[in-house]
Amino acid sequence: MILQKMLDRIEKSPTSFHVVENLRQEMLEAGFTELYEKGAWTIVPGGRYFVTRNGSSMIAFVMPEEEPQGFMIIAAHPDSPALRIKEYPEIEVPGYYVKLNVEKYGGALLSTWFDRPLSVAGRVVLREELPDGSEQLRTCLVNIDRDLLMLPSLAIHMDREANNGHAWSVQKDMLPLFGDAAAKGNFRKTIAEACGAEEKDVLGADLFIYCRNKPVIWGADEEFFSAPRLDDQECVWTSWEALSTCRPRTHVAVQAVLDNEEVGSGTKQGAASTFLADVLRRIVLARGGSEEQYCRLLASSFMASEDNAHAFHPNHGEKADPVNRPAMNGGIVIKHSANQKYATDAVAEAVCRMIAGKAGVPIQVFTNHSDRPGGSTLGNISNTQVSLDTVDIGLAQLAMHSAFETAGTKDPEYMVRFAESFYTSSFCREGDRIVL
Repeated sequence: MILQKMLDRIEKSPTSFHVVENLRQEMLEAGFTELYEKGAWTIVPGGRYFVTRNGSSMIAFVMPEEEPQGFMIIAAHPDSPALRIKEYPEIEVPGYYVKLNVEKYGGALLSTWFDRPLSVAGRVVLREELPDGSEQLRTCLVNIDRDLLMLPSLAIHMDREANNGHAWSVQKDMLPLFGDAAAKGNFRKTIAEACGAEEKDVLGADLFIYCRNKPVIWGADEEFFSAPRLDDQECVWTSWEALSTCRPRTHVAVQAVLDNEEVGSGTKQGAASTFLADVLRRIVLARGGSEEQYCRLLASSFMASEDNAHAFHPNHGEKADPVNRPAMNGGIVIKHSANQKYATDAVAEAVCRMIAGKAGVPIQVFTNHSDRPGGSTLGNISNTQVSLDTVDIGLAQLAMHSAFETAGTKDPEYMVRFAESFYTSSFCREGDRIVL
């Protein structure tokens, strides 16, 4: 079942690093070949490949049997809003508690993090001594797979205005409780033990707090599900489900999983980096092509930037556009924005509708309420490096950026069917005509 597979994958992927490593393992099991940016690439017709950057972004691709005529690219992001743990994180409340010092990563809906089981996951860099006495650095993924932390709410008796709205201070209100006074000095030791290392050998860490609530399926007819990190792992895993079995006809099928979307994508592994351009160019060069051929292939390429969309809220209809109101279980959502926060234009929308129509997948439209600017996503940001016809799409969800988000149980299958149709489609501009 597509839905349950996706939920299992999300539960095992508390950070971007875990998303990419879990994708990596599945790709190796599916027969994909791992490439390395520092190594030479050999690309053959029908080959299946992937490459990672920073351990938190990945680009995978499947070659057609014939010489490719372009690229069909699906982009999504593995990161979600969270609380990042600072260096030297322990803060002692003398005689009582130890709490952790954190900062906000992305636009987290802070109120949803209270009174939930939490833990810590991420990447740790270790010093290792080699047999010849020299030293090296090794990265280790860590997930403290138990209920470790909690953000306890302040009782209503001590904050009588709590239900009248609250301006949260991350530095004061969002510091999770780690232990009693005896826990002092134990956090770094806990992380080192999870890596099978000594505390002195932990030289760096990218650690995040994550929600431990397990995914649930619910509703009158089990039509909804809720889970952490649906934005945007729902799109990551559904696009991988399609890529894992696809056999493209004319275009290279590409899945780009690009980190740091929630903080603007301006990193070496984000959508604004050279990562996607580097990989596409190297595919062409590895097949003996030229820079001119690379440019010509881009002109016959198309991207679907996949990032979830806001569903019409049952209690806040006034926040939505009067007409364009996506529903959960209503299919793919095409996203438009006059200020170009989304890359969709008339051509991209038409192409998306054609591809979805071939797969029998319903289409919806999202536009922001005209008095409320919305967020941005991968499409236009990645286009600063690789200029392509691009449609911004997603699946409708509620409680976006909550620690525990909600979506429709039918929609993951819709996205897989759309992605399967997308990867086996062609795209070519001929004057004012587009041939699919």
